[in-house]
Amino acid sequence: QVQLVESGGGLVQPGGSLRLSCAASGSFFSITVMAWYRQAPGKERESVASITRGDSTNYSDSVKGRFTISRDNDKNTVYLQMNSLKAEDTAVYYCNVITVWTGGGLRSSWGQGTQVTVSS
Repeated sequence: QVQLVESGGGLVQPGGSLRLSCAASGSFFSITVMAWYRQAPGKERESVASITRGDSTNYSDSVKGRFTISRDNDKNTVYLQMNSLKAEDTAVYYCNVITVWTGGGLRSSWGQGTQVTVSS
């Protein structure tokens, strides 16, 4: 099993910043891709950003230039620094990790979600 603990969500004014964290633990061998998704009310879950073990990153067009994803492989933790937040960034943010297990198997795991609300 993989345990993912997310933190850092909250209420922030437009133009403000938040930093999300997601720490993974479990008996896996390593983590390949770490990513953040979000789901706004009435909408489907969408990809926000992802980062490989080698620090190659991808961002959705809606957050490019405002959000930065990073990871600490020693701590099995992924971060999402969110700047210049807009009302449309309001959503539940979920982390997702792809873990590698002894024998070569891969497993996708999701965090419990953390609410981000951007409002004045």
